[in-house]
Amino acid sequence: MAKTIVVKQVGSPIRRPEIQRKTLIGLGLNKMHKTRELKDTPAVRGMVNKIPHLVEIIEERG
Repeated sequence: MAKTIVVKQVGSPIRRPEIQRKTLIGLGLNKMHKTRELKDTPAVRGMVNKIPHLVEIIEERG
């Protein structure tokens, strides 16, 4: 089974730079308190690390 992480959006993209908004959309998040289960890859980790003030990792599975 592949490793996955559960990511939750905790911050609003309002008044944030465009690149941060696009990173949220790339992660599949667009509304407050929405969660997504994503594969734990370096690309996903990098996206999460770019916007730590907008998302949090809830759980790591696998």
